[in-house]
Amino acid sequence: MAASLGPLVGAIDQGTSSTRFLVFNAGTAELLSHHQVELKQEFPKEGWVEQDPKEILDSVHECVERTCEKMKELNIDITNIRAIGVTNQRETTVVWDKTTGEPLYNAIVWLDLRTQSTVERLLKRIPGQNKNFLKSKTGLPLSTYFSAVKLRWLLDNVEEIKKAVEDGRAVFGTIDSWLIWSLTGGINGGIHCTDVTNASRTMLFNIHSLEWDPELCKFFEIPMEILPNIRSSSEIYGVMKICPSRESGTLTGVPISGCLGDQHAALVGQMCFQDGQAKNTYGTGCFLLCNTGQKCVFSEHGLLTTLAYKMGKDKPAFYALEGSVAIAGAVVRWLRDNLGIANSSLEVEQLAAEVGTSYGCYFVPAFSGLYAPYWEPSARGIICGLTQFTNKNHIAFAALEAVCFQTREILDAMNKDCGIPLSQLQVDGGMTSNKILMQLQSDILCIPVVKPSMAETTALGAAMAAGAAEGVEVWSLNPEDLTAVTWERFEPQINPEESEYRYARWKKAVMKSMGWEASDSTDGDSSIFSSLPFSVFVMSSMLMLIGAKYLSGK
Repeated sequence: MAASLGPLVGAIDQGTSSTRFLVFNAGTAELLSHHQVELKQEFPKEGWVEQDPKEILDSVHECVERTCEKMKELNIDITNIRAIGVTNQRETTVVWDKTTGEPLYNAIVWLDLRTQSTVERLLKRIPGQNKNFLKSKTGLPLSTYFSAVKLRWLLDNVEEIKKAVEDGRAVFGTIDSWLIWSLTGGINGGIHCTDVTNASRTMLFNIHSLEWDPELCKFFEIPMEILPNIRSSSEIYGVMKICPSRESGTLTGVPISGCLGDQHAALVGQMCFQDGQAKNTYGTGCFLLCNTGQKCVFSEHGLLTTLAYKMGKDKPAFYALEGSVAIAGAVVRWLRDNLGIANSSLEVEQLAAEVGTSYGCYFVPAFSGLYAPYWEPSARGIICGLTQFTNKNHIAFAALEAVCFQTREILDAMNKDCGIPLSQLQVDGGMTSNKILMQLQSDILCIPVVKPSMAETTALGAAMAAGAAEGVEVWSLNPEDLTAVTWERFEPQINPEESEYRYARWKKAVMKSMGWEASDSTDGDSSIFSSLPFSVFVMSSMLMLIGAKYLSGK
């Protein structure tokens, strides 16, 4: 007979690199079982990043089924799963046909840079080409990062999408919308919705009225009828339906009742419910969020103003300041997959540990430009300070150090905006298992870094939102009812002068990374020779050969 542990809550955690399904005990917040599937990313052109929405959906079904199988093997009764929460990579943009359920193009991932020319075209319509012109309504600068410009690109460049919009068949959503619509029935009555946190990352959402803004939609020329309905982060959206393309639907009938963008879910999972509490998540990118309570705080130092959460239809909205770094864990994946200097993330950590220093080597991984606090799309990755002594170990160490320096930049900006410096940094995400990284982070920030013993805080936040929803109510969010968290603590081990010296060198490297790319270079060959007439190239090559022969005395 299967064991009953009381009410359980599941969480779909759909990230850039992988999809997971996790099940928690609603009374203790204990993680009982989970399954993970790694996802492919496609890079059709330089700067372009895409994923297959159907592969993402299939990975969710697989993770749910496999997790439930594991629970049965553990003799845990899966009928006690009372609700499911969804947390997702934000900004990633999907357009699909609501009559067939088929995506009309690959998902354009948040990291994608193809829209730089779209951004520049839109900037020309703004007085003074001020990229912060829309910030008073959206909390965001005009950037390739956010969904509206990705959607604008799709409408401009994909004929199938243009036609589907004209025919009234096209619908848009971020990954949460695509998943909830598909899991609640798809073409057979699927619920087309999003929550306030994901909506706040589109540049089409008014962060004051908590609605789609007609003026913003007009600016981007987005038809409002293709947008999902906006809901709170904690309410019943619909129930799981059997997937026609798979043999079973293990959790059919279970309500989907929580939805938060991944960074907002981590803020909830870290229990940062008080004004001034902050967390930093180390995933593909790196994201520092600070709860600012029920008031919008606008940054003077390059941070974003975003919704933190809204825990119910009739509950107030809470806001956050956010510092976003595009490349964190992705730099480790790049060392593994592109350079081949390691076979795993663990091996990168071991390489770094063997030397314990970058030996003056600095790595700025601006593969997708620079996000906060610079918002500089022209930047590109550089490694500088190389000598004949530099080896792969030093580069591995410099890559980890780069993640920490980027965090220092956004933490400095947040301290200036909030006026009260953080006395410690709460952290979570996959990279926090790297002890070298966590110690480096404490050394570079000159404050303690504290990591919860239960690392799955993003999924936990989604589960908490789902379990607390009206009509489910198996998870209390009252502070006195929340499970006490145990922490692992990393204290600074170098003196502040050394930290400041290394940070100053890093800033110097950042300056050298800027201004490398023009907006149109992502669509073609960015080689220097592509900008020269062929005859000039041939003549200059011949002159160099003649000169070399003359100098050699032959």
